[in-house]
Amino acid sequence: MLYSFEHTSAPQYWLTRFVILRLLGAVYAVAFLVAITQVLPLIGSNGLLPVDHYLHQVSIALGSKGAGFMRLPSVFWFWHSDQALLLVSWTGLILSLIVVAGYANGLSMGVLWVLYLSLVHVGQEWYGYGWEIQLTETGFLAIFLCPLLDMRPFPKRPPPLLVIIVFRWLIFRIMFGAGMIKYRGDAVWRNGTALYYYFETQPIPGPFSRWFHFLPHSLLQLGVWFNWLAELLAPWFVFGPRIFRHIAGTVIILFQFAIILSGNLSFLNWLTIVPALACLDDGFWAKLLPGILVRKAAKAEEQAEVSLPMQYTALIVTCIVGLLSFQPAFNLLSPKQIMNTSFDPLELVNTYGAFGSVGQERFNVVFEGTRDLNPDSANWKAYPYKGLPVAPDGTPRQVAPYQLRLDWQMWFAAMSTADQYPWTYHLAWKLLHNDPGGVGLFAGNPFPGKPPRYIRAVIYRYRFARPTPGAGPYWEREKLGLWLPVLSVQNPQFVAYLKGQGWL
Repeated sequence: MLYSFEHTSAPQYWLTRFVILRLLGAVYAVAFLVAITQVLPLIGSNGLLPVDHYLHQVSIALGSKGAGFMRLPSVFWFWHSDQALLLVSWTGLILSLIVVAGYANGLSMGVLWVLYLSLVHVGQEWYGYGWEIQLTETGFLAIFLCPLLDMRPFPKRPPPLLVIIVFRWLIFRIMFGAGMIKYRGDAVWRNGTALYYYFETQPIPGPFSRWFHFLPHSLLQLGVWFNWLAELLAPWFVFGPRIFRHIAGTVIILFQFAIILSGNLSFLNWLTIVPALACLDDGFWAKLLPGILVRKAAKAEEQAEVSLPMQYTALIVTCIVGLLSFQPAFNLLSPKQIMNTSFDPLELVNTYGAFGSVGQERFNVVFEGTRDLNPDSANWKAYPYKGLPVAPDGTPRQVAPYQLRLDWQMWFAAMSTADQYPWTYHLAWKLLHNDPGGVGLFAGNPFPGKPPRYIRAVIYRYRFARPTPGAGPYWEREKLGLWLPVLSVQNPQFVAYLKGQGWL
């Protein structure tokens, strides 16, 4: 007879823990894969923002390396060569894949947390996104969800209920914080028109973004109401009775899948699903997962042995999270709410939010080069991004959960000036030398044999072209002017600026 978790006196979370850890392992794997492929050209010794230079600046600002370590704990204070960056990234990927395969314990999850926290704390603006500290907070809680040493998918120690509840507190803050920052931040959310613009102006559109953009306005307004349901209403029921928790968790998860389908928001939405899974107990999962997993979970529950040290540890962690939650909770209630901010050096309890305002126009900065002698009459060739649109006929592709960190930063940069993103001058220098790391951040090199004589960056306004029966352009664009001036290696002011920044 098939065991039914519906018949147990209290909800069980053996299958819930199994699913949480597997999905978190997959998110970790993607995050470390991104580091393997991009960390050297971004923060390596020859990167756009070298980690050695950054740690030196932090040490000077705070008075010593020790003070720097206390403010930004990271293993890279002790060793930060290119080999160290890759060793941490590869170790993280291998451990993550072991977790995905079904084998996790407190020790392995703790190592993953330390390694990723170390990357976040030296990643500078490349790692300044809300989902980075969200991954460190989620990863920290996961340490205490499983036994210290037993790596079996269904160990004899039951998942501590307190840790499950703290996961629910995390999803409450993520969702409610995102809802309040929207409500307070922009009238287009309050009047229901935000989705008229969002799909077109989001950081990296996906293959279905244009389809969503041209939906009838009545459906787009309905989408805003679904947003309010998932972010402002559902979070209040994650602590409620079983049926309400299940409904709230399901709404939140379906909302995340809708966002996944409509764009490329890195691994944010997959990561947000992780704590939402804590709303669902084994009675829910027993109806969805393969019978072999359900039977193994039932057997583990029958043979369970409660570990007092594990329970006491969960209690201590819950108390720590509770104490550290005062500032994030006050921030949620504050009319001056801030988003994606940590209040402690270990990023244990943070405040979150996304798209507090929605741009109504899309601007893209396109790097261009030429070998011609006269830049005023030159034939300029564009460097194609891997995700951001460049050519009007370029069709967006699915990138997420992988993250293109240069593309994301250039989306922000297009709403500012080059002086606010000084590393773009360093990038231009690398393009002028066909530097493999700098050029490799783009989808292609229009000057494969010999580097360009001049580099510039042009800012364009982009709009979705309305779909037509034929194979028309995907984008319409309008040139607005130069974002970076014409630069060459013979420009003395350019060279002096790079030397002043410590990059030459």
